[in-house]
Amino acid sequence: MKASDLLVRCLEEEGITHIFGVPGEENADFMLSLEGSPIRFVLTRHEQGAAFMAEVYGRLTGNPAACLGTLGPGATNLITGVADGNMDRAPMLVLTGQGATGRQHKESHQIMDVVEMYDPVTKWAHSILDPDTIPEIVRKAVRLARSEKPGAVLIELPEDIAKLPTKAEPLKVNRFRRPGADDKIVDKAFERLKAAKRPVIIAGNGAIRKRASRQLRRFCEATGIGVLSTFMGKGAVSRHASYCLFTIGLGQKDYIADAIDESDLVITIGYDMVEYHPRLWNPKGRTEVIHIDFLPAEIDSRYMPSVELVGDIAHALWMLNDRLEKQGVPKFELSGQRKLRERMLAEFAAHKDDRTTGKIRPQKVLWDVRECLGPEDILLSGVGAHKMWIARYYHCDEPNTCLIPNGFCSMGMPLPGVIAAHLVHPDRKVFGIAGDGDFLMNVQEMETARRLDIDCTMMVWVDGGYGLISWKQENEFNRHTNLSFGNPDWLGLAAAFGWHGQYVENAADLKPAIEAALAHKGPSLIALPIDYEENLKLSRRLGKIEVTI
Repeated sequence: MKASDLLVRCLEEEGITHIFGVPGEENADFMLSLEGSPIRFVLTRHEQGAAFMAEVYGRLTGNPAACLGTLGPGATNLITGVADGNMDRAPMLVLTGQGATGRQHKESHQIMDVVEMYDPVTKWAHSILDPDTIPEIVRKAVRLARSEKPGAVLIELPEDIAKLPTKAEPLKVNRFRRPGADDKIVDKAFERLKAAKRPVIIAGNGAIRKRASRQLRRFCEATGIGVLSTFMGKGAVSRHASYCLFTIGLGQKDYIADAIDESDLVITIGYDMVEYHPRLWNPKGRTEVIHIDFLPAEIDSRYMPSVELVGDIAHALWMLNDRLEKQGVPKFELSGQRKLRERMLAEFAAHKDDRTTGKIRPQKVLWDVRECLGPEDILLSGVGAHKMWIARYYHCDEPNTCLIPNGFCSMGMPLPGVIAAHLVHPDRKVFGIAGDGDFLMNVQEMETARRLDIDCTMMVWVDGGYGLISWKQENEFNRHTNLSFGNPDWLGLAAAFGWHGQYVENAADLKPAIEAALAHKGPSLIALPIDYEENLKLSRRLGKIEVTI
């Protein structure tokens, strides 16, 4: 067989089920080799959309999908979505074509050093120069993509190498079990826990693995210790649990941050400082921290854990749970945390009965969306002012039911993302929320959704500008630069792409519109004018926080 056939066979052996992308001439052999393969190729309308689809697939499943582009502009179009997936810790493969090796050493049409370009945004990037090395390269790539912390890996296949014959065979896939923390270190952590009176937990994106979430819930049911989730840690514990303190991570201090201020021990679980830097919650570096993660703590003067449980998170929590059962549960003073939870519940419900017209408050929108989606349904957020509102006001029952880009924080993910989410979970409702700026960055994927008959809903918050940037400028300078832009006729846009469309101006009509969109089989668009006057109102309220527990 030829090298491109072997590459496909190796991907099949690894369990790769989907490749998203836009092929070019240099991918021709590979695309022909895919014919007859069980791997599904999904043709997208832009390579960036393909990368976001692969990211969401990886975040939802824990297994990599691939995104594909040709050399030169195809590879550069992929890179933003790849960087986003890599920093959001999504396992994914990037497959790019390349010109023949005989012309890579000189100026030549579309030739650029893709491997070097991808080095900063992947865990590993490599070009295939010998067909017989393909089995090792693919095995290494998938293992690296899946290993903690998960991320993106690039494999480049030059067009002349793709055609070469080979007798090599795919390598057998052997999985390894992650090591666990040492018993003596767990004992030390347990002693620190017993000495604490007001401990609190920060759960990051490492805590939403299913086994980790189960053990965390078991730990909290026994101890009652409150859990603050980062944006990407949503669903680590159920929003209905008495110990759920909702989400932390806004640039400004929120009420629930008082649980950290008043604590004498912070237990971080799967915490990733690309999301929420410790200077925001431990500005003086004096808070005692127990670090539970797959990897040792990143070195930072404001994050110096006294104990580190390094290894499989679920196993570390299981070891702590085992000690709780055998030695008993320490007595803690956590009444203040419960008061903060009640305060936040009142915040969430404050505008649930809004009857505003002309513009709709973000709080009302998210109350209605939460009411309409089930515990297993999936919400995807873009990046912009809407992301901050979703982070604060939308909460989950289960892990991986709210996906927010919060590492690299690229705009443009939700529309491609809902396509991938539906392909992973066709039995669930899939709902994306984007600002008008975010949505139009990948609007071309509306055609992909229609062509594939994706059952999804996209909601667009319309304010005619880059709302998050103006919000931040107003907070810092008391004014903002001109960040406004025009928008399409939203109903006309939906009709042009064959989507079901609704434009909702009255708060009272919103919930019925969401229900109608979710009941519609196929892609559906809801656009609404958002009341972003609430942005500065929230900033002013949070700026006056003086509560202590």
